[in-house]
Order: sequence, then structure tokens, then C-alpha cells
Amino acid sequence: MKIERFVLPVLAISTVLASCSAPRKLRESEARNARLDSLYRSTAEQLKKCDEDAARAAAAYRDRVQNMTDQQDQLKANNSQMLEHLKELSVISSSQAESIKKSLDNIGAKDAYIKDLQGAIARKDSLNMQLVLNLKGAIGNLDDKDINIKVEKGVVYIDISDKLLFKSGSYDVTDRAKDVLGKVAKVLLNQPDIEFMVEGHTDNVPYRPNVLLDNWDLSVKRATSVVRILQNQYGIPPARMTAAGRSEYVPVSSNDTPEGKAANRRTRIVILPQLDQFFKLLEKPANQ
Repeated sequence: MKIERFVLPVLAISTVLASCSAPRKLRESEARNARLDSLYRSTAEQLKKCDEDAARAAAAYRDRVQNMTDQQDQLKANNSQMLEHLKELSVISSSQAESIKKSLDNIGAKDAYIKDLQGAIARKDSLNMQLVLNLKGAIGNLDDKDINIKVEKGVVYIDISDKLLFKSGSYDVTDRAKDVLGKVAKVLLNQPDIEFMVEGHTDNVPYRPNVLLDNWDLSVKRATSVVRILQNQYGIPPARMTAAGRSEYVPVSSNDTPEGKAANRRTRIVILPQLDQFFKLLEKPANQ
């Protein structure tokens, strides 16, 4: 009887505690699900807006190309009509009319050549923007002070702070940096035609010589450290990569403040433009 009087209250207390913790866990799960649902909806809206913007831009570009093509066809028709009229009036001879026609055809060829250049530039801009969106989506919400992705003059740059990649004065890549490089590598592997260059940059504080001589050596070693990880751990073909050191001579900020020096200590991945495609377009048209 004494045991029963002791056990029953304990069971009652356990039942009450269990009944209290279950609703709390349920509320926590519901709150977490609500946050995830809100994040999903926000991401879906952003993706929908990007798709709509891309569709509008593509439609506007197609309309513009069609309009230019219609204008060119109309111009050719007007030119032919004008030449026939001049020949009928005996203002010019047949040979002169043929010479004028060839000149007008050359003008049309130049117009088509310019349209090809504009189309190639538009395609490259579109691919670069898609690449930037893919990189930002893969990397996530890292602080812009640590990593920055941008496009300047048609070239994609990925700047990664050395605070994220290396310890001070070292060229050994940190474990956290390997995770970031893995995400970047995943996007680059999905673009097999892209080549890129890894640049090491330092501030203007002289490097104390030991194994390395100076900031030139340090910047190059940091670049080759990143390249080796991309090759050996993430399988990027080495023929697609170039390692370079820029030392302290291409700063993005003043070295007069600690913040400026921190900004200058960075590793930059430069997505190289496919120049061979543009060289083909820049060749003189055959009918000129």
C-alpha cells in the first residue's frame, strides 16, 4: 500500500509533464514549418519574377530583331524599285545600276553583320546573368563582406575575402573556405565551356620573408592553393583554370584604413570571355 501511494503521484506528475511538452514541441514545429513555408514562398516569387523579366526581355529582343529585318527588306525593295525607275528614264546605264546595287547590298551585309554582333553580345550578357544567379543561389546568404559576385564590362567576377579563405599570412585554405569553393565548383562544373582565372591579391603590408619572399609569392601561392582544391577535391579539369598573383598592385580600396586593407586581401575568380567566338564575328564579311 505504501508503494502504491508513492508510485501513483509519480505517474500522475509524469503524465502532466508529458502532456505539457507535447503541445510545446508541436508549436515549435508549426513555427518552424511556417518559417520554411514563408522562405519557400519568397523564393518562388523571386524565381517567378526572374522568369517573367527574362521572358519580357526575350520577347522585346525578338520584336526588335523582326522590326529591323522588316525595315531592311523594305529598304531593299525600295532600292530595287528606284534602280528600275532610273534605268527606265535612261538616267543611268545598266552597268551603273549594277554597281549601285552591289554597293547597296554591301550596306545590307554590314547591317546584318552589326546585328550578329549585337545578338552575340546579348546572348553573352544573358548567359552571364544566369551564371551570376546560379552562383548566388548556390552560395546562399553569405555576408557581402566575405564574398561578392558581380559583372563588369561583360566579365563575371567572384571576389572571396581572404578572411574566409586563409589565416593571416598563410596560403593554407580553411575548412570553411573549402565548403564555399565546393559550391562555386558545382556551378562551374555545370558550365563545361567556361574557362576562368584565379587571382590572388594582398594589401600593401610587406610580407616577412621565410619560405616565401614577398607579397608576390604569397598572392601566387594563394591562387595555386585554390586551384589545386578545385582540381583535386571537386574535379574541375585543370585545362580550364589559370592561377595568377597580383600582389598589392590592383587594390579595390585604399590601404590607409584596416577596412580598406581587408577589402584588398582577396581571391578573385574571373570568368574568362570566350574570345574565339567574338574573333569569328569580327572577321570581315566575305561579300565586302
